[in-house]
Amino acid sequence: MSTPDADGFLAEQLLRLTRRLQRIQKRQLEPVGITPAQSRLLRTLVHYETPPRMADLAQRLEVVPRAVTSTVDGLEAGDLVRRVPDPTNRRVIRIELTEKGRAALRELRSARRAAAEEILAPLDAEQRAQLTVLLNALYETPRTPEC
Repeated sequence: MSTPDADGFLAEQLLRLTRRLQRIQKRQLEPVGITPAQSRLLRTLVHYETPPRMADLAQRLEVVPRAVTSTVDGLEAGDLVRRVPDPTNRRVIRIELTEKGRAALRELRSARRAAAEEILAPLDAEQRAQLTVLLNALYETPRTPEC
């Protein structure tokens, strides 16, 4: 008699939930006119005290610099960010939010809340609290080096 692979099933459920959340978020972002990658970059920009370099963004986002360049190009075309010269090193270009970018971030926050509410709607307050504890435990687990 074979036993079901409970951990494998749980992992699959988590992956399915992640994909569902991404689909919902993408649908919520459509009216804003921003892709999920652009949304992530905009949300990352607000964590810097001074405008970051593209290399800084690539490192924080854990992507290759070329991916940041393409994403910044799209955001710049929409007047959501702008490239500005570094005041101390003219060879360095930094990325800063525009006012339109700040407004888009406010819309993004609202879209993300709506997506989260759609996913969490079946859970009551106690279940949401339990889920928070469990997700924090998974998130805070030390990463193992990649092989």
